[in-house]
Amino acid sequence: QVRLVESGGNSVQPGGSLRLSCAASGINFKLYTMRWFRQVSGKERELVASIDSAHNQNYTESAKGRFTISRDNVWNRLYLQMNNLKPEDTAVYYCNVAYRSHMYYGQGTRVTVSA
Repeated sequence: QVRLVESGGNSVQPGGSLRLSCAASGINFKLYTMRWFRQVSGKERELVASIDSAHNQNYTESAKGRFTISRDNVWNRLYLQMNNLKPEDTAVYYCNVAYRSHMYYGQGTRVTVSA
């Protein structure tokens, strides 16, 4: 059974930093592309960043230069380092993996950026 558990969300001021973590189980973690999505209430979930099995990274335009996605294939962890946070980064952040034609998400971790 695939399980993704996010943590690390918090309330921070603009310009602050947070590091999100995702613990994955039920998959051979090192083989799969992992993603971070985020969702603002009332809006569609949007892709923020992805990292493949070779550690190649991709970012949405708004995340480039501020966010860094990484993974630890020993401990089956996915991370998102977020720097210079802006109010528009406020959202619930979800860890994701596509496995056997299904998209799996965790329960999400809330990030609030406000003065």
